[in-house]
Amino acid sequence: MNFYNEVLNALKSDERFFSDDGQLLRNAVYEAAMQMDAKLIKALYANEETRKHFFTDVDGIAVFDKVGFGWVINNREFLPDSYTRYKNKIGLVNNKGEYISASNDVELVFPYKDCVLEGGQTKEDQKRSEIFYNETLAPDEVDRLLYPKVFTNAKRYTADGVQNITDISENDNLIIKGNNLLAISSLLKAYEGKIKLIYIDPPFNTGSDSFRYNDSFNHSAWLTFMKNRLEIARKLLADDGSIYVQLDYNEVHYFKVLMDEVFGMDCFQREIIWDTQVLSGYKTMVDNWIRGHDTILFYTKRANGFTFNKQKMPHRKEYLDRFDKVDENGRKYFDGRGKIRYLDEAIANGKPVGDVWYDIMSFQQIPTAKERVEFSTQKPEALLRRIIQAATNEGDIVLDFFAGSGTTGIVAHKLRRKYIMCEQIDSQVLIQVKRATSVVLGTDPGNLANELNWQGGGSFVYCELAKLNQNYVDAIEKATTDEELTKLYADVLETGFISYKVNPKDIDVNSDEYIKLSIGDKKRLLMELLDKNQLYVNYCDIDDETFKISEEDKAFTRSFYGEV
Repeated sequence: MNFYNEVLNALKSDERFFSDDGQLLRNAVYEAAMQMDAKLIKALYANEETRKHFFTDVDGIAVFDKVGFGWVINNREFLPDSYTRYKNKIGLVNNKGEYISASNDVELVFPYKDCVLEGGQTKEDQKRSEIFYNETLAPDEVDRLLYPKVFTNAKRYTADGVQNITDISENDNLIIKGNNLLAISSLLKAYEGKIKLIYIDPPFNTGSDSFRYNDSFNHSAWLTFMKNRLEIARKLLADDGSIYVQLDYNEVHYFKVLMDEVFGMDCFQREIIWDTQVLSGYKTMVDNWIRGHDTILFYTKRANGFTFNKQKMPHRKEYLDRFDKVDENGRKYFDGRGKIRYLDEAIANGKPVGDVWYDIMSFQQIPTAKERVEFSTQKPEALLRRIIQAATNEGDIVLDFFAGSGTTGIVAHKLRRKYIMCEQIDSQVLIQVKRATSVVLGTDPGNLANELNWQGGGSFVYCELAKLNQNYVDAIEKATTDEELTKLYADVLETGFISYKVNPKDIDVNSDEYIKLSIGDKKRLLMELLDKNQLYVNYCDIDDETFKISEEDKAFTRSFYGEV
């Protein structure tokens, strides 16, 4: 029998060394050997073959050769393919320096719950099969990952044009380009406890949107992605602030439980149903109830004492049809148990809005709306108007860190609220800037501009998180040839911004094993080499000449953090 099979047979007596699906946890075995684990040594000694190879008799005492055993465990025979061999040059450790795969003291409510999943895309058409760096970082590493970042390319847009700037005021509206987790982490220093309203319309995790997963924990990965952001969002909210999150059936029930955990069950206020049903086309052909609504979960920072301004909506037609009597002055009215109500007043006053919103049309229902842009998940301005007016007053700050086409910001602008929008995808940032510019100039085509008699005015500031390793992430995603990847590998090594868990000497790009890797596996390998704590430049490193931050960017960043 093959010697390696004998080793595996000896190890099978210990469930610590195998995953639920029967895969050998190589790191767990290695660490147990290095720690001279008694149970492991007894199992190896009990097997005749492993006893002969790994034990030496010294004056009647069996001495375990842990170094030799460690070499065998790290041998390629224990690894299923060449990519995995290279990947295992990179060890995932906890804050004690122990391999995560070897740890028995980690409890998870759902897989990856305690990870930080940076997540992100640079272009909508570059949809990663896995969008997260699924690495469990030690606490001090997480701190560095979420440090405030340096800003670059700052511009102020006004009716007079676009100007490069080196300062910012507390009254400026903001569009920030960059990963939204790192962007909102950077907001904490200047905006913690100051945001009155957060509205987000995150990826619904439908399976067909831009967020795809290659692991078996689809819901868990999405929930972890959201949890990381919600924890920071709660810190940003003012004590009387609110958060509205829009989802559909794919995740809303899981997400409700997550929101209860982060914000507290007593801070749940309402589940709002937005009726978007279109009774035409393919949807009516399904052999099931016709699906036609989104859910908006409304939570607050505190259970009581939050800002809320009641909103009105038009009465349904069937209600207005009840006003079928006419008085001597020709006014239609309805006599309800002796309480006369007039039609013109009912129409003018409307009725208080409940938690079912049927009066706001989606773009499926009004595909030719003037405000519509080329963005598939754009939300109507009327929807954001209702939420913003209910949760804020003029001058309050509104945040949307899944800004998409920018509807939240442009509605907030016209309602004279301040806003911050965060977005990473290039095409979406361009849409936001274009729409926000049209609002400043008073040329946007939305119905809301007509209703408010909006003539333009105000301004906004655009800036970007200063990229470091994120430049390499973008380049790796775009690469299509071996030559490009080999050059990128050399460039990454030259910068020195690689994970401390990697020894470059262990990776030989000229070896047969590396050459045989597919383009996809080479990309995965290069991604894992990058130090994820240095995707963007940290503010604390602003004066480090290595990062080549311009004096203009330094001045703007210091102004942003109030340290001029």
